Amino acid sequence: MRSALEPRSKLPDVGTTIFTVIGQLAAQYDALNLSQGAPNFAPDPALVEGAAAAMRRGHNQYAPMAGVARLREALADKVERLYGTRYDADGEVTIVASASEGLYATISALVHSGDEVIYFEPSFDSYAPIVRLQGAQAIAIKLSPLTFRVDWDAVAAAISPRTRMIIINTPHNPSATIFDEHDIARLKALVDGTDIVVLSDEVYEHVVFDGATHQSMARHAQLAQRSVVVSSFGKTHHVTGWRVGYCLAPAELMTEIRKVHQFMVFSADTPMQYALADALAEPNSYLGLAAFYERKRDLLAGALASSRFELLPSRGSFFMLARFRGFSDERDSDFVQRLIRDLRVATIPLSAFYTDGADTGVIRLSFSKDDATLIEGARRLCEA
Repeated sequence: MRSALEPRSKLPDVGTTIFTVIGQLAAQYDALNLSQGAPNFAPDPALVEGAAAAMRRGHNQYAPMAGVARLREALADKVERLYGTRYDADGEVTIVASASEGLYATISALVHSGDEVIYFEPSFDSYAPIVRLQGAQAIAIKLSPLTFRVDWDAVAAAISPRTRMIIINTPHNPSATIFDEHDIARLKALVDGTDIVVLSDEVYEHVVFDGATHQSMARHAQLAQRSVVVSSFGKTHHVTGWRVGYCLAPAELMTEIRKVHQFMVFSADTPMQYALADALAEPNSYLGLAAFYERKRDLLAGALASSRFELLPSRGSFFMLARFRGFSDERDSDFVQRLIRDLRVATIPLSAFYTDGADTGVIRLSFSKDDATLIEGARRLCEA
């Protein structure tokens, strides 16, 4: 049915994304999925049973707006133990309906019309649209095309009196880089004495490789005081479809975030919160994640060793980048679609993570898959 109305779009340049195109093509050609950062294997059966048991116990109605108290308290304990900062479970920890909701609620609450928000590309695709929906300007700073590191001198040059927020993401999707102590020192120096809020997307906080330390904003008191940390239970516990995440922030910031959160969803799914509270009582449920995914990273990299791709270092997250310009001059979006049609394996073009569609001849691979999928996917890619 055609509407009689002519809506004025707030995002006129946003249409069907490459992620949707890839998903449709992958289904059409029955392609192996190395594109999506979602596991294709089952979570811990105890976690599933925990959610079912919570339902049987009657936890089927709205949770408190801020989240189930036991889960918030368990999170406060965990963060203090791992990163050294103690967040008040009542006023500084909020359970949200996915990390994506946490990002939206935070930006919507703290960014105003006319503000500027600095973020880094390639990036998770929701940052800039959320900023723009607030009537603010999203300022993209491109990471180095060779190393995908932050150019902090460029950040310093981009900061203006209107800069309200800097969005960081470590471990980084899609580049699989991580912040180190140099990055933290530069960030501290740049925001010191300003009213800039740091929004830190840390959904892969437990997927850091090669013995490196996750540089959470909660690890650094000077940054914790001005930061909102957003993370994901779905990524940590292999349940991305549960859509449960959390925010950590000083009380003054959290008060504003909750004002938005309560009108978006009010509260996250109740039985899942009880199951996740039980899971947090078992530290191995998240402390073993780095080794688990590091093995999968190495499995995929080893299986691709004889391919024509140039694999870039993966220091964290579920992802690995691969350059193909050494043997093809196709646009990355065309190259990816050909891989689906000809080899029946789905990946993601890196250009999808740039607002200007920059084509660097790189694709993103996900290794959050079972071993058989990784081995067979690599075998097909070796034919490229």
